[in-house]
Amino acid sequence: MKHEYYYYNKEELLKAPKIPLIVMEDNAAVFKQMAEQMAEEIKAHNAEGKHTVFICPVGPVGQYPYFVDLVNEQNISLKNVWFINMDEYLDDEKRWVPEDHPLSFRGFMNRTVYDRIRSELVMPKEQRVFPDPFDTERVPKLIEELGGVDIAFGGIGINGHVAFNEADASLANEEFLAQKTRVLAITPETRTANAIGDFNGALEDMPHYCVTIGIYEIAHARKIRLGCFRNWHRAVVRRAAYGEPSSDFPVSLLQSHPDLTLTFTDYVAALSDKKGRLVYEGQCTGCSWRRAYGSAECIAVRRTS
Repeated sequence: MKHEYYYYNKEELLKAPKIPLIVMEDNAAVFKQMAEQMAEEIKAHNAEGKHTVFICPVGPVGQYPYFVDLVNEQNISLKNVWFINMDEYLDDEKRWVPEDHPLSFRGFMNRTVYDRIRSELVMPKEQRVFPDPFDTERVPKLIEELGGVDIAFGGIGINGHVAFNEADASLANEEFLAQKTRVLAITPETRTANAIGDFNGALEDMPHYCVTIGIYEIAHARKIRLGCFRNWHRAVVRRAAYGEPSSDFPVSLLQSHPDLTLTFTDYVAALSDKKGRLVYEGQCTGCSWRRAYGSAECIAVRRTS
């Protein structure tokens, strides 16, 4: 069965989507926008004496160097901020992978975010939260205690997953949306895509399990901000924007959210590369992407030519 939306050019893509779409020039622009959204929300809440609660991804990750710079340069206090990370890989015993594992999201956040923010500005360790495979009720309870999530940031996986809420066509849409933080097996599609994108193709060493915040927690955030930048995101954003809501493509179930935006690059909006290649420009900001993902280049500065 052919789906016409996969063949929409940029103009057709932006004509009548079911969710608000924002196209920006390149990856740097997408990541800078996300970092600025984070910083502005925190500053506004600080000015009002309110706390800030974010659901944060490790993918996309290019926003974090910009965010760290904004915090340090503008003296933005994070003392009343909670970062609740979306997910973490698990070993075969369904325990967190060690922080020094090259795919550990906990290790990544420590090296790339928390260790780089000035000590007088960074939030206390107890406000840097990851879902716990042995206490999956903790995150939903914490969110309730904090009065909800202000913004859920994230990307979209190749099968439409947000966090690690993997597609499951056996569930009715309402059943899928009711799922909260839990441990689950990672699908072959996701393991393959992540091995290619994050682990130099080492599929046999990719973890088989994860712990993830549920789609319920994400769907109930006051705002949702998603970003896409990879070549296969071309199909993902088109289905997210025009496909029918389905548990077989989880992000589509967020189409009815009152304050969701999906931001992506001109490269993703296009159906082919202008010159058939990617170029890399700019200087790495010390973001540790290579150590975190084994990548050849820092994706924070990637753009299309």
